[in-house]
Amino acid sequence: NIDNKDNFPNKKPLKGKCVKSWIEVGSSTWTPAELMISDFSNYGKKSIDIFAPGSDIYSTTPENEYKMLSGTSMAAPVVTGVAALVMTYYPELTAQEVKDILINSAADFKKLRVDIPGESQELVKFKKLGKNGGVVNAYNAIRLAQEKKQ
Repeated sequence: NIDNKDNFPNKKPLKGKCVKSWIEVGSSTWTPAELMISDFSNYGKKSIDIFAPGSDIYSTTPENEYKMLSGTSMAAPVVTGVAALVMTYYPELTAQEVKDILINSAADFKKLRVDIPGESQELVKFKKLGKNGGVVNAYNAIRLAQEKKQ
């Protein structure tokens, strides 16, 4: 729970001042059920902005190879890719506007009961493990960006 324990890097790099456009990402799985949040993922109602697939991602590795990898280091590039997609179509948006679009367009799993990562004995609503209880959604993000620009 990164609400209670710092995790680095974080959005407070300079004397406790927040970088407002920083996006803190948690890792989700491909299963919309109790195991939807990756068992290794960070979480925190005050800290995690959005979740993204980060388990069993087929990714590049050194020496021209591919492997199945898992981690928030796999989830963060998914969010980055969706942000880049939004900015490609709407380059006039600020970083803060893109962040807001990603969060407000996330696939809603607020009411889904999930395991707390690392504590599989307790089920809680997804919304208690992050700020918005959602998983990044590229289609919804583009639609919301388009609506905001009309």
